[in-house]
Amino acid sequence: MAELRIMIADDHDLIRRGLRTLLGTRSGWTVVGEASNGVDAVTMAASLMPDIAILDFSMPGLTGPEAAARMRVCAPRTKVLVLTMHDSEEVLREVLQAGAKGFMLKSDADRDLLMAVQRISESDEIFVSERAVSLRGGPLNVSGAGKASLAQLTVREREVMRLLADGMTSKEAAARLCISTRTVESHRINISRKMSFGSVADLVRYAIRNGIAAQC
Repeated sequence: MAELRIMIADDHDLIRRGLRTLLGTRSGWTVVGEASNGVDAVTMAASLMPDIAILDFSMPGLTGPEAAARMRVCAPRTKVLVLTMHDSEEVLREVLQAGAKGFMLKSDADRDLLMAVQRISESDEIFVSERAVSLRGGPLNVSGAGKASLAQLTVREREVMRLLADGMTSKEAAARLCISTRTVESHRINISRKMSFGSVADLVRYAIRNGIAAQC
């Protein structure tokens, strides 16, 4: 059995313990770190460089997809598996657009987690758990976001993009720029429209790749 270094990030201690116990049944697999929020997960991945990072979709600080997008730069060799309770195509699309290698409903974890980790570690193919497969329907377009030119954005829109990509809320960005929260939201909507972003994760990934945001 190949050795694997695995990191877990979930804001519920009970979930982390359950995942750790399940992963511990495989010889050679080691949980090297645990985080309770998305920000710490990115920092930990950049420091530990695990083979696999298992992230909860909904976490404080940064969501699973947002953290996954940052890990593509901070820990490029780490493959991400996102667990979620939300069985919608929109969620699946957001996860895959963020660059995750796997998507699994938490209700499938007992049965499929070990298989998912094994497959993700051995291949670059996307893993989607059995009960989530039906969400895919037709092919998903996960590569179109951010193809538009950055030149389309105004100076203010670039400032807003940078602050949001650095993890600020709209309220925090508004305070930093001395404008209203509503104005920041308006800029965010315009940025997403101009750049064809489908989610905040798209914005974060684009900003990191293009040197607009801090990478870690």
